[in-house]
Amino acid sequence: MIQHTFGLLVKPSSQWKTISELSESSFRTLLLYPWILSIIPAVAWYYGTTTVGWTVGDGESIRLTQDSAMTICILFYITQVVCLAAIGYFIHWMSDTYGAESTIAKGIIIASLAATPMFLFGAVGFYPILWLDLLIGIVAVSWSVYLMYLGIPIIMDIPEERGFLFSSAVMGVALVILICLMVGAVILWDFGAAPAFTD
Repeated sequence: MIQHTFGLLVKPSSQWKTISELSESSFRTLLLYPWILSIIPAVAWYYGTTTVGWTVGDGESIRLTQDSAMTICILFYITQVVCLAAIGYFIHWMSDTYGAESTIAKGIIIASLAATPMFLFGAVGFYPILWLDLLIGIVAVSWSVYLMYLGIPIIMDIPEERGFLFSSAVMGVALVILICLMVGAVILWDFGAAPAFTD
C-alpha cells in the first residue's frame, strides 16, 4: 500500500498502470487506504491547533482546547472517509455513461488514491501557518486533480478523451460535495462542534 502512495507522487502514470494490473483481492485491500491515510491530517491538525497554535498579525498564539479539537478532528476524519466514499459511489454510478465497467469499491479506490497528495500534505497541520498551509493546500489539490484525470482512463480502461469527460464529471460532483460539506460544517457548529479556544 505504501509503494502506491509514493508512486503516485513520483511516477503517477506507471503507478496507475501497476494498480490497474493488480489481482481482484489485492485491489480490494486498497479499500483500507482512506481509513489509514485520513489519520495523517486529522492527527496533524489536532496537534497543531492544541499545542502549536497559530497567530494573527503580531498577536498571541491562538489554540483550541483539547476537547474541542478532539471533537473537530474526529469529525474531520469521518468526513474525509465519507466524502471519498460518496465520490467513489458517483464514479461507479457514472461509469456506464462513459462505457466503463465499475464497482462501488473500484470508485472508492480511485477517489482515495487520487486524494493521496491531500492526505500527505495534510501533515502541514503540525505547524499551522496560514499562508504556507494555503500554498501547500493549493499544490495538493492541483496534484490530486491531475491524478484523477490521469487515473480514471487507466483504471477504467477507456480512451483518454472519454476519460477526460468522465474525470470532469467527477470533479463537478466533488465540488458539489465540497459545498455540502461547508453547509454541514456550519450546521454542526450549531450542534456543539464549534471551536473552543484556550484563554
